[in-house]
Amino acid sequence: MPFQRVAAVIFDMDGLLFDTERLYAEAMMAAAVEMGASLKPAAIHRTIGLPAADCGDIWAEYFPPDFDVDAFWLASSANFKMQAETRLTLKAGAIELLDLLENLNLPRAIATSSDRATVDHHLDKAGIAERFNAIIAFGDYAEGKPHPAPYIAAATRLDVDPAICLALEDSYNGVRSAAAAGMITIMVPDLLEATQEMHELSLQVVRDLHDVCALFADSAS
Repeated sequence: MPFQRVAAVIFDMDGLLFDTERLYAEAMMAAAVEMGASLKPAAIHRTIGLPAADCGDIWAEYFPPDFDVDAFWLASSANFKMQAETRLTLKAGAIELLDLLENLNLPRAIATSSDRATVDHHLDKAGIAERFNAIIAFGDYAEGKPHPAPYIAAATRLDVDPAICLALEDSYNGVRSAAAAGMITIMVPDLLEATQEMHELSLQVVRDLHDVCALFADSAS
């Protein structure tokens, strides 16, 4: 187990730190209905981990040719923001893992496809904004996940070699991004079950962030 050489930990946000992927799915399905269309979970699952700007080709496969994708995304975003005000929750083990990493004096960053305003909202609402040394959000990199750029940017901001960074991800696109950056990658599945590809790209697939805490404890014993 290469945990002894981990010098920093980089978190995805949606579906990893926060239980928001379900809220996004509900928001998008509701927006589609509002616009006289429908959207299946399979379509939404393909977009998990991607920046919204990179989802157009996927939506084009599921909506009619004259469907207003921009209006759809605005409606989805409005629905999500309303839900997030009352239903935003941290994932199991998030606080315990942050506590552990602080005790170990390991720097922490977020690498997400969400925009900075959304990141700031979530972190402030959960009271954990001060617990990260760096935030890499949409607009802070040239290409989004699954390209390695978000994770490379996070490692650069922390001034840590990507090879000794631990990346925590829930999505296929996120795991691909972190692995391509050369990071030690752990998948913590949320809406998407781990595939053979995910097992091959990840050091380990675990149930939740409590299990990540346990891996650190095992490496120290």
